[in-house]
Amino acid sequence: MLYYLFTYLDHRYNFPGAGVFQYISFRTGMAVILSLFLTTVYGSRLIKILRAKQVGETVRNLGLEGQMQKQGTPTMGGLIILLGILVPTLLFAKLENIYVLLMLVTTVWMGVIGFIDDYIKVFKKDKEGLAGRFKIMGQVGLALIIGWTMYFHPDIVVRQQVTLPALVKAPLEVHQRGNEYYYTQDLKSTITNVPFYKNNEFDYSKVLSIFGKGLEKYSLVVFLLFVIVIITAVSNGANMTDGIDGLATGTSAIIGITLAILAYVSGNAIFADYLNILYIPNSGELVIFAGAFVGACVGFLWYNSYPAQVFMGDTGSLAIGGIIAAFAIMIRKELLIPLLCGIFLIENISVMLQVFYFKYTKKRYGEGIRIFLMAPLHHHYQKKGFHESKIVTRFWIVGIILAILTIVTLKLR
Repeated sequence: MLYYLFTYLDHRYNFPGAGVFQYISFRTGMAVILSLFLTTVYGSRLIKILRAKQVGETVRNLGLEGQMQKQGTPTMGGLIILLGILVPTLLFAKLENIYVLLMLVTTVWMGVIGFIDDYIKVFKKDKEGLAGRFKIMGQVGLALIIGWTMYFHPDIVVRQQVTLPALVKAPLEVHQRGNEYYYTQDLKSTITNVPFYKNNEFDYSKVLSIFGKGLEKYSLVVFLLFVIVIITAVSNGANMTDGIDGLATGTSAIIGITLAILAYVSGNAIFADYLNILYIPNSGELVIFAGAFVGACVGFLWYNSYPAQVFMGDTGSLAIGGIIAAFAIMIRKELLIPLLCGIFLIENISVMLQVFYFKYTKKRYGEGIRIFLMAPLHHHYQKKGFHESKIVTRFWIVGIILAILTIVTLKLR
């Protein structure tokens, strides 16, 4: 909203300094600052309200050191994160931008699902919360909205090199690389970036080509399936990672910074051409959203670092996971998620391996055997005697390494 106000003041009255709102870098910086301010200053007030309403965490005794001391700690702190994301985005981003609108829908959608889950746990005294099938239905519903919009919305295009310009009716741009000329055009496409591949591109429609010719027209089905799997997996992975103070929040901040960098280079024609990645027109506005997201996560750490004064609950963890997944899909970097979100992935895998192997050995030998002392993985290290702070710090370091490797893949072919 402030973007429109200062743009009007600049054009109508030549208001001094109003022109800086045209720069994505300035608006991103302001979004980070405002997000930090809201989460740190107003976060304390929300925590007091949660305490007054007795919105406390009911902790199951899992035999972990210091675990029962957290009994009664306010939950639903994800509301602080949602506030820190939504307000700066509404103030500083271009609200007619389809990418920004989709991210706002994602934030609210997943936040509502998480809030309902927390509400049932806290006020209905049901420890299981929202039934798993309803969570999955919500995640799939969001995936269908995002996938369908990206496939059909006219403003969501990618700039691709065209080899036969004489046969193309739409406007073309001419570029020169050395002594060679080539043409580009903004097209609807199911192409995405893929790491470690020469041309750095993968087309979802080609998945069906292995079953025969003429099936490319069903590429929407393949694309939607990928989107459903990615959003479901990442949101659940973030939810599982939120098990000890500051782990999910700090890891998400690292991922958010990386996504902001990827969005900036993908939305800048010069950087995209230099890195030989897809240029996605109008996606640069996502950097502002990413700035608000990072600011909200870092600001929430003010209260969520050990010992936590508030837990984000599913209100925050499901929203964070959904945001990361949707963001990566929109900038066509979703195939980098297994590397970038490696912490979420290993937490997911540790649970699946634990459950599968326990059931397998129980069926085969009559007694279940566990791979880990406890799952998810961070609880395994707690059982081994590591302090929460040490586990969190080391997971953050691994997250930073994965983030750097993710960026490096842009030049690895």
